[in-house]
Amino acid sequence: MMNDMTKPLKIYIAGPITGAVDVNRHTFNVHAATLAEAGHVPLNPAVLPIGLENHEYMAICKPMVEIADEVHMLPGWEHSKGAMMEHGWAIERAKPIRFVVAL
Repeated sequence: MMNDMTKPLKIYIAGPITGAVDVNRHTFNVHAATLAEAGHVPLNPAVLPIGLENHEYMAICKPMVEIADEVHMLPGWEHSKGAMMEHGWAIERAKPIRFVVAL
């Protein structure tokens, strides 16, 4: 847990969603729970409702990446167009990027 002097990090979770079983919610939610237990603020796109167009999801996710202190890339991110875009946004904004190996 974080001490009183440490501000929790806002951490955006990026990874494959489209085409994944149950849109990969379980993987996103497990990582989000781990981050929350450590005292951080997970920004989890897997909580968004099913039914939007891909460009609409990206329009919602871009501001989340912008306010994040750090971006975590879930396994398989490199096979996701959306996660690749989020990775690019993180690089453009010089955000620390962490690669999650396994959950």
